[in-house]
Amino acid sequence: MFTHAVYKYPHFLRGIIIAAFFLFGFSAASHAQNASAEKEIQAATKAMQAVAVEGPRNVPLGGRASIELPEKFFFIPKAEASRFVRALGNTVGQDFIGLIFGEQLGGFIAVEFSPTGYIKDDDAKGWDVDELLQNLKDGTEHGNKARASRGLPEISVLGWIEKPAYDAAAHRLIWSISSRPKDVSASEEQGVNYNTYLLGREGYLSLNLVTDASSVEKGKPLAKQLLAAVSFKQGQRYEDFNAATDRVAEYGLAALVGGLAVKKLGLLAAIGVFLVKAWKIILLGLIAFAAVFKRFFRRKGT
Repeated sequence: MFTHAVYKYPHFLRGIIIAAFFLFGFSAASHAQNASAEKEIQAATKAMQAVAVEGPRNVPLGGRASIELPEKFFFIPKAEASRFVRALGNTVGQDFIGLIFGEQLGGFIAVEFSPTGYIKDDDAKGWDVDELLQNLKDGTEHGNKARASRGLPEISVLGWIEKPAYDAAAHRLIWSISSRPKDVSASEEQGVNYNTYLLGREGYLSLNLVTDASSVEKGKPLAKQLLAAVSFKQGQRYEDFNAATDRVAEYGLAALVGGLAVKKLGLLAAIGVFLVKAWKIILLGLIAFAAVFKRFFRRKGT
């Protein structure tokens, strides 16, 4: 279980620490016991501090888009953000763009661009959110067989934290569910992914807030604010699609809530169980990390 030591830190720091492991996990408890690994976590955090872009400022997101980063938010570029993720014993894919931190987020936002091709959004006009939820539950139960065979925990999808909502005019999708491993008590804090997307001509940008269940309601308006601050460049916008030349994705918008989400959910839930079991060991290696981020957010006296 989580120890009370976590709650010694300011709320936004607690969220960052918890959220980091729900998104990226920690490949082995031995990392936390290894002095060189602890030093790398500290070094990676300092490297992020050195290159952090503070709002208000326009920040490029790869070559296709940008964000009008608001005041009191910080963007960490790909190289330094990736180093931080690797310091936690994990890897990132080539679609990863960077991280966004904000003192009030209660976690952080992972930014990625997925070059899927143009995603048709026609199915959003008639989708049934209850059916989408049942699809998530059914897909998760089916995946539980494979997880059990690999010694991973089985997962239960509990319900919507926010039902899927698609803004056809702005091409923005938002949704989030509540879930937990079956062998974890209902009283345990749960990790949450609050998923936001902006569709473009060649794929979609995802800005996913990774936080805990007690922080997500506070983080929702901030995540929506950041999504609204993102835009594709001229020629890369959803409306710039050319049916004669552009590649169309093999699936529609509902897949971002259904089948694709099930795979991601399995990873997050497995990480959540590991976190519960290994938290006491991991926390020791993160005390310096938390202290650095406390100074990071207060370095200008804000």
